[in-house]
Amino acid sequence: MTEDEFSPAALERELLGGERKYTRLEVVERAGVPLEHTQELWRALGFADVADDVCNFTDRDVWALRTVVDLGAQGFLDPEMQVSMARALGQSLSRLADWQLGAIGSMIDPEIDPDAAMQRAQDLVPIVEDLIGYVWRRHLAAAAGRALATSGDEFASGAIGVGFADLVGFTSLTREIDDDKLGELVERFESEAADIVAATGGRMIKTIGDEVLFVADDAQTVAEIGLAISERATSRDDLPEVRVGLAYGMVLSRLGDVYGEPVNLASRLTSIARPGSVLVDRDLADQLEGDGRFRLRRVPPRPVRGYTLLHPMRLRRGEDASESK
Repeated sequence: MTEDEFSPAALERELLGGERKYTRLEVVERAGVPLEHTQELWRALGFADVADDVCNFTDRDVWALRTVVDLGAQGFLDPEMQVSMARALGQSLSRLADWQLGAIGSMIDPEIDPDAAMQRAQDLVPIVEDLIGYVWRRHLAAAAGRALATSGDEFASGAIGVGFADLVGFTSLTREIDDDKLGELVERFESEAADIVAATGGRMIKTIGDEVLFVADDAQTVAEIGLAISERATSRDDLPEVRVGLAYGMVLSRLGDVYGEPVNLASRLTSIARPGSVLVDRDLADQLEGDGRFRLRRVPPRPVRGYTLLHPMRLRRGEDASESK
């Protein structure tokens, strides 16, 4: 391929799987979906609105829109759930796309060899698509196994352990180091936390800037995760210390997120924890009582937003901690 034949537009066609040749009104007509719902789904995916006279859409866009709506017609996804699913997909895959370009090098770098740029797109995109499908199936299988133990309602509820961990001094770091180094720091923290959560048997729910939210099906597991994240950060020179807050109780789960008082409590406990410490609420402390792998110590009550006083306990390793390894 010569430089005359290569262009960002050619690379874009390869990535999109076709030519941009439809306006949004033409997509609506071809997919048979109301314009208002089409716009709602498009925005939920994280894409900006485009003018009516701009050819911005491909045959794949028509297929995707028709497929989502067909799932609704078959009784799988009502309109509200379609939007929720689109939002979840958009948020997750937007971040994945950014990570992929950072990991493999930009495919639109003007200094890259044109043949190499197109070949990279042609080689990598199908592979990554297959990997996304593989990971999704594995997570779907795990989620289905958990769902079998619930009522099958849209909102699944149960008593679980919830944890937050956040980097100490992150706000000041944003003023002291450049964006690239800050991004690397956050990536290291998220990677370390995700590895610990997965290896210990918990589930990472989401990351929120310098903070991670995770859950586990029992109190002992969430306690082990919280301690391990704190210890890992303390042992590394390239990470600040972290604060960790843990709580236990009834939580509602919907579309991969969790809601309920334990989530709020864990967040509040994180905000008052000292650097390098792990605070737990009374319900989690009760669950850990008598377990020699953990040691609990009362700390002074603290007022926090939404609660007159919190009565946390500090969690440390116990004499039998080696049994949890």
